[in-house]
Amino acid sequence: MSFNRLLMIPFVTGCGVLLSGVLLAETGANPDAKGKAYFALPFQGPQLSPSQRNLGGVGLLQMPTGRVAAEGQFSFGYNTSPEYQFYTVSLQLMPWLETTLRYTQVEDVLYSEREEFSGDTKLADKGIDAKLRLWTENHWRPEVSVGLQDLGGTGLFDGEYIAATKHLATDGFGQFDFTLGLGWGYFGTRGNISNPLCTAADRFCNRISGFSDNGGSIDYNRWFTGRTSLFGGIEYQTPFEPLRLKLEYDGNDYSQDFPVTRGGVDMTPRSPFNFGLLYALTDGMDVRLSYQRGTTVALGFNFSTNFNTIYTPWIDDPVPTMGTDQATTLDAVDWQKVDADLNQIAGYKTDTVYQQGDTVTLVTQQSKYRDRDIALEKAAAVLANNLPTEVSRYTIVEQSKNIPVKASTIDAQGYRDIADVTYFNPSIQDAVTDAPLEITPFGVDNTQPLYDDFKALSYGFKPHLNQSFGGPESFYLYSLSLTGGGSYWFNRNLELSSSLAINLVDNYDKLKFSIPSDGTSNYRVRTLVRAYVRDNDAYMNTLQLTWFNRYGQNWYQQVYGGYLETMFAGVGTEILYRQPNSNWAIGADVNAISQRDPESVFGVFGDENAYAANTRVLAKGTTGHLSFYYQPQWEFLANTQFRLDVGKFLAADVGARFDFSKQYDSGVIVGAYASRTNMSAEDFGEGSFTKGFYLSIPFDTLSLKPTNSRGNFNWQPITRDGGQMLGRQNNLFGITDMVSPWYQRPNQNK
Repeated sequence: MSFNRLLMIPFVTGCGVLLSGVLLAETGANPDAKGKAYFALPFQGPQLSPSQRNLGGVGLLQMPTGRVAAEGQFSFGYNTSPEYQFYTVSLQLMPWLETTLRYTQVEDVLYSEREEFSGDTKLADKGIDAKLRLWTENHWRPEVSVGLQDLGGTGLFDGEYIAATKHLATDGFGQFDFTLGLGWGYFGTRGNISNPLCTAADRFCNRISGFSDNGGSIDYNRWFTGRTSLFGGIEYQTPFEPLRLKLEYDGNDYSQDFPVTRGGVDMTPRSPFNFGLLYALTDGMDVRLSYQRGTTVALGFNFSTNFNTIYTPWIDDPVPTMGTDQATTLDAVDWQKVDADLNQIAGYKTDTVYQQGDTVTLVTQQSKYRDRDIALEKAAAVLANNLPTEVSRYTIVEQSKNIPVKASTIDAQGYRDIADVTYFNPSIQDAVTDAPLEITPFGVDNTQPLYDDFKALSYGFKPHLNQSFGGPESFYLYSLSLTGGGSYWFNRNLELSSSLAINLVDNYDKLKFSIPSDGTSNYRVRTLVRAYVRDNDAYMNTLQLTWFNRYGQNWYQQVYGGYLETMFAGVGTEILYRQPNSNWAIGADVNAISQRDPESVFGVFGDENAYAANTRVLAKGTTGHLSFYYQPQWEFLANTQFRLDVGKFLAADVGARFDFSKQYDSGVIVGAYASRTNMSAEDFGEGSFTKGFYLSIPFDTLSLKPTNSRGNFNWQPITRDGGQMLGRQNNLFGITDMVSPWYQRPNQNK
């Protein structure tokens, strides 16, 4: 019997006893248990909550556990050791699904042996992990999860596991989590147990080495194959709340790590046990120190928050109290004052006001509240204090890009009853009804407005950051610019818009873009980005003329032409069908495009070889997609949205892009997308296919003042030319959001 197997006997036996339920007191440590004890303690000590491991995701040190975090838990971590630097982002996407993104910088291995290509840049490995919780913990049963590490990577850390974790709470001595797991791949190279699946099929006995295509593809043929190991450990929350200790038995013998196989580094473990401590500096930050393999010290830190529970109290104007000095007639109303009050108090900027019988209709834009009930209640208070009592209804028509997207009618007497609290538990919803958006503008035909403050010209400035990680030229590439934009409306439908960018700082000088390193010869529709940004201190992003319109009840259209984005000019149109309060929509766009000449403000390429030899540009082409949007009503996929775009991409490749996003109670949205087209992995180059991730954060979760604007952050691991879509300035699904709110859903944490 081997030494490793001798070590495993007492370890497995001990874990088996501890998992059997001989517990002094037991709490539901999983997020669903809400911390309730089966045997209540008179005084509850520090609670043990899931913590991150070195490689990201809930776990011990190197090994995972069966635990998952609370829904929406977001963690950013960094860990360094002599062989690796880990940069990790982990998100509990669903109550049952944990996702982790990881960048690893390998200290002793170069990105490429070609110095002219990557210089002395160290190898950067990108990895994606997923953990699926199979069942939660109860009085006798452990919490059990199955996981996949390094999905679609290069095989550096790929592995699979199933792990069970049981909680033990003691009276006065702290709390424990005990984990026992079975691992394959990175978690199983120690090989202390035979692969149980090998008896089912021979293909599970040996593991395929290397990776398919050019990296980035999911090599499911390797899953649960090859050598297998038991692993496990103990996490101990001490009575001293900031401190917890970790002990684990490691299933990896590190013989297959890249520093060993490519860099000649000796990572032979002297011990299969790893020890560590975690110290919480604050509720959202901790540092961790570990001693691994009997040879190595690792240091790391972790920042965390919860996207699902974010709520920031506002410093805001209260609902105005009811007054008695209303105007006696509509002609006597000070509409400029009403406009200013509505804008400041309710967030409605009024363009025009119409009268139709005893109804006053206000055409507005909302810029303050995602929660329209708050906006409508404050608007009703402003109107009730200024308009004569002969007005019995206020209709507020909200528009976006001068397209009406939502109309609400407030019963004036109903609001006065609410303000005076004439009945039990009044709510603004008692006085508000949805109003139909008629085909004629705002339901008012051939009527002169009582007030008209439509402003044709608008402008503003904002910073813009482009960034990418893990490239061959540098681990981090970035470009920070200042963008100024403006628009002018010739009439209610026709807008001229433009944006200019000033490049403030970047390191795109490191970006090699003349010839792709892998010899691909696609149209250079995205990999020439340096020529547009780095080589121009100031450049014109867009100059576009756009016609917006709405047809019937549910059809929307935009027609546009000009310089559509930084790299392309052209003409096109988009149509969208979207019903009010519906969980689906369908749209289509068609575009004729030409790639812009980066050495000319207004020029475009006239020939595909006009840029340089061996570099093809898209002098003339077409692109367009049929788009489907769907928000499932299934409980296990609550508050999610699917989007599918099928059609022709910029590099003339044909296929589909799939987008999945999840919205949390706070309104934070996280999403991921991937494009698969008829462009082969070999033609595509490194990464095999386009994929990316994004984060959309409502600013009112960060500021002390209410606002309905958002900050958007996009991350694409590597920029290639296949599967790329036109960066259109306007998108009808976003413009018509209030028809069936997704981005404007109010914060549920109140």
